[in-house]
Amino acid sequence: MPKKKCLSAGRVPLILFLCQIISALEVPLDLVQPPTITQQSPKDYIIDPRENIVIQCEAKGKPPPSFSWTRNGTHFDIDKDPLVTMNPGSGTLIINIMSEGKAETYEGVYQCTARNERGAAISNNIVVRPSRSPLWTKEKLEPIILQNGQPLVLPCRPPIGLPPPIIFWMDNSFQRLPQSERVSQGLNGDLYFSNVLPEDTREDYICYARFNHTQTIQQKQPISVKVISAKPSRERPPTFLTPEGNASNKEELRGNVLSLECIAEGLPTPIIHWTKEDGTLPINRTFYKNFRKTLQIIHVSEADSGKYQCIAKNALGVIHHTISVTVKAAPYWIMAPRNLVLSPGEDGSLICRPNGNPKPKISWLTNGVPIEIAPDDPSRKIDGDTIIFSNVQERSSAVYQCNASNEYGYLLANAFVNVLAEPPRILTSADTLYQVIANRPALLHCAFFGSPLPTIEWFKGAKGSALREDIYVLHENGTLEIPVAQKDSTGTYTCVARNKLGVAKNEVQLEIKDPTRIIKQPEYAVVQRGGTVSFECKVKHDHTLIPTVMWLKDNGELPDDGRFTVDKDRLVVADVGDDDGGTYTCVANTTLDSVSASAVLSVVDVPNPPFDLELTNHLDKSVQLSWTPGDDNNSPITKFIIEYEDSMHEAGLWHHQTEVSGIQTTAQLNLSPFVNYSFRVVAVNSIGRSVPSQASEHYLTKAAEPDKNPTTVEGLGSEPDNLVITWKPLNGFESNGPGLQYKVSWRQKDGDDEWTSVVVANVSKYIVSGTPTFVPYLIKVQALNDVGFAPEPAVVTGHSGEDLPMVAPGNVHVNVVNSTLAEVHWDPVPLKSIRGHLQGYRIYYWKAQNLSKRSKRHIEKKILTFQGSKTHGMLPGLEPFSHYRVNVRVVNGKGEGPASPDKVFNTPEGVPSAPSSLKIVNPTLDSLTLEWEPPGHPNGILTEYTLKYQPINSTHELGPLVDLKIPANKTRWTLKNLNFSTRYKFYFYAQTAAGSGSQITEEGVTTVDEGKMAMASRQVDIATQGWFIGLMCAVALLILILLIVCFIRRNKGGKYPVKEKEDAHADPEIQPMKEDDGTFGEYSDAEDHKPLKKGSRTPSDRTVKKEDSDDSLVDYGEGVNGQFNEDGSFIGQYSGKKEKEPAEGNESSEAPSPVNAMNSFV
Repeated sequence: MPKKKCLSAGRVPLILFLCQIISALEVPLDLVQPPTITQQSPKDYIIDPRENIVIQCEAKGKPPPSFSWTRNGTHFDIDKDPLVTMNPGSGTLIINIMSEGKAETYEGVYQCTARNERGAAISNNIVVRPSRSPLWTKEKLEPIILQNGQPLVLPCRPPIGLPPPIIFWMDNSFQRLPQSERVSQGLNGDLYFSNVLPEDTREDYICYARFNHTQTIQQKQPISVKVISAKPSRERPPTFLTPEGNASNKEELRGNVLSLECIAEGLPTPIIHWTKEDGTLPINRTFYKNFRKTLQIIHVSEADSGKYQCIAKNALGVIHHTISVTVKAAPYWIMAPRNLVLSPGEDGSLICRPNGNPKPKISWLTNGVPIEIAPDDPSRKIDGDTIIFSNVQERSSAVYQCNASNEYGYLLANAFVNVLAEPPRILTSADTLYQVIANRPALLHCAFFGSPLPTIEWFKGAKGSALREDIYVLHENGTLEIPVAQKDSTGTYTCVARNKLGVAKNEVQLEIKDPTRIIKQPEYAVVQRGGTVSFECKVKHDHTLIPTVMWLKDNGELPDDGRFTVDKDRLVVADVGDDDGGTYTCVANTTLDSVSASAVLSVVDVPNPPFDLELTNHLDKSVQLSWTPGDDNNSPITKFIIEYEDSMHEAGLWHHQTEVSGIQTTAQLNLSPFVNYSFRVVAVNSIGRSVPSQASEHYLTKAAEPDKNPTTVEGLGSEPDNLVITWKPLNGFESNGPGLQYKVSWRQKDGDDEWTSVVVANVSKYIVSGTPTFVPYLIKVQALNDVGFAPEPAVVTGHSGEDLPMVAPGNVHVNVVNSTLAEVHWDPVPLKSIRGHLQGYRIYYWKAQNLSKRSKRHIEKKILTFQGSKTHGMLPGLEPFSHYRVNVRVVNGKGEGPASPDKVFNTPEGVPSAPSSLKIVNPTLDSLTLEWEPPGHPNGILTEYTLKYQPINSTHELGPLVDLKIPANKTRWTLKNLNFSTRYKFYFYAQTAAGSGSQITEEGVTTVDEGKMAMASRQVDIATQGWFIGLMCAVALLILILLIVCFIRRNKGGKYPVKEKEDAHADPEIQPMKEDDGTFGEYSDAEDHKPLKKGSRTPSDRTVKKEDSDDSLVDYGEGVNGQFNEDGSFIGQYSGKKEKEPAEGNESSEAPSPVNAMNSFV
């Protein structure tokens, strides 16, 4: 943004005079203004022919503009075409070709005009073309046959589409064909082979063209390639397949991507390098593609013109090709014309300054009409790329177009001249709050508008003068900049805009915050792979801001890995791996600032792979391998591991060959016959292994006879009349030559037969049929190939197939050990009757019935197998008092023989299980009733139940144990004469003749005497209440006063009859105190009735009914009616009498009434 810095000079106010070019000034939409194009379709507009055509044209203006279109330079009357509509309030066209019509009908060059009373703006020329995705022309492709090592180019030549298609090569399975330095696709879509190999033979090289605009893919006919490898290919130096010759030219437009390509053939495959003859390649804009065969420079400019050289090199030579690059340029803006707002009588100018190669031609239009034929305007003068305006009037308002064009394209810019007379207005929101970090720039905005252009002043404080100090910078758009804001910069700032038509002002607030700082930064760390590293980052910040701390690795997010742990001040990386090395950055952000600190983590790593592998001293069974070690990454290399690949038999699989010391760079390798070797080397240090090196060249050794025979030879029959001979075959590496086969030989071990032999292909088994059942055989398997036989093989023994045993075990008998265990004995069967390998004996046993329950329910049989030749076994887990059956069978590899006759035995009684349940029901004051269910497994005949119980006191101590026998036919029992409100613990179990079973326990409680307990609880509770104690004190005080009064009256000779007392209490609410005679008319109600419900009244007969009070009077005694004195006081109310505590002597536990006290005193 351009800025104008005005320093104070003496006391002259700091005022910003803005220039006439006000690019940042936007005319508010509520003011009259010419049209401005805001949205339009691209110049080259390729449409999908399957969808409706939408040609965009949007504009703003005041009044709102109207829209019209031209097509191919003439007026396009949309009203005459039913398929064309225009959006309301918009110039956007919708051409409905989905219902009818064709896209090709509407091809052409379209231009939109937006017009109102102040002028007309026009769009670019929009070239509308439908996309095309044509089919490949049918062609007959002959198979390509060539020798191993020759170069090959498979042409693609896709059909010309719009836009051009994307080319790729795949097979019939839609799998991309692998590409490499040897095989790659050129920029023209052809597939180039620097040299062919036998594995390149295939019949489905297919070129595909993808047309992205219509989402379609077209396919070329498959190409068949056959590579013949009759003799080794001769190596040759490189030559270029593309481009041809030693030099070529390339032209590219400014801003595009420059793509240069060199593809070379040769054997071995050439490597490509790039240089620029008269300069260096731009570092940040240069990229290599297609295995360095393509050089790309993005955002190319005229400075990238020059000579580029590609170099192709292999072991036999080097070639060069020079490409001369010329960068042309379609027109581009140096300064585009910008809208001009002037007040009547002002001057101004429109500047249109393009550039290009070749230099573009400029033409001016006004309101879409060439300026040469437009109506004359005396305030306007054209001077090349500038239109100068002087003393403009309202009629000078118009839209001007500048067109800059050359052979590569054109630019069209609209800029209006709007003549207005408007007082200033400030567009920035009032009372905006700006928060800025101390010692940083503060920008206080004051967007404004006015015509003539207002001048801007800034003030600080309510009564401050215009800013005069040289620490401020005022920008053309009205923004006030404080380059280094300090704490004292906080305050209220006022922006004032003035022109000759008026004044506008706006206040904003500025707050200065303390900067965020990292007071403890992360530090450089070195860690071994698998270790843990920690980085610390402590942050100090302004107390009104809330910071967020995040960690980055190499300026990106931390890996989504549980090994990375972040807490408030620390990052911990556990189990550090090779990829964890790099730069770790702590970033502390607030809403106003951001600070960061970084540290490097170096991981001690495995070595880099060796390179430059070379084979020398080629012999039939050995070769010498040499290599160059890679970087050891700060840990010395301890050894090299050499691996080999056999591409003939196990392509892609690598095997261990040998190891050598870490200081060696050569090794003599022993080889096997008929193997196509390639080697690679792995470096090892204390941290681990490197990645493998690149593979060496291939070396094919000569064929020889096998030097070993198959292993794991076995003979086992799958049927009673066969012998299946199996073995582990040799792998391809062990075959030592082509035509691997096996000679299989066998004969009976105990006979005099000759060996029978057969030669079979490379399989892993052979079946001999018609053999006797389970007869031993001698077997051997020998390897052979086209060169000869392997050494004589070892002889192994096998057996023909097994059959089911014929005889059942005899003399089966059972010894019952106890109620759950029995031992079974049997005699072994004759070996010949087994007809196979003896695996053991299998016992089947099942419970026929329970002796106590004659159940006929079927019970599943149980099976136990005893390995080998055992003749006895134990049967565990039997149920007591049960009837069992058992039989025995012999087992071989084929299966079970016949069962022996069932043997029957009985198990004796056992102790029963615990009763199924025990519960306490119907508790009373002195009895508990027990109910139970018999044992689920009685294991015999129940003889009786035993019940033991004992009381438990409040401290959980157990009392004396009571033992009780209960008949076996009972399931309920009541215990009487128990203590009330007492907990008892019960132990209950059943018995058979074999003894006592497991017990079940339960606890129960007898009930409580509720009346006595409630009375005692109530009395205790009342006696300890605070209100009760206070009431008793009040009563005692009142009695003392009465005694004193009585004593005085007695001394005066007065009487205190009971009748007068009763009269005084007849109606306490209407009897005032009689001051003349000293009687107390409200004594009884005021004190004696407090325990009663509020609002209750004492009847004249001095009795209290139960319904008159919520507090039952019985609750205060021992179940008898309360008694009253003649003055209505409740006798015994405050006795505090304890439960079951008799009165001693003649003393009463009741508090005396006042009348009794007076009478006794008298």
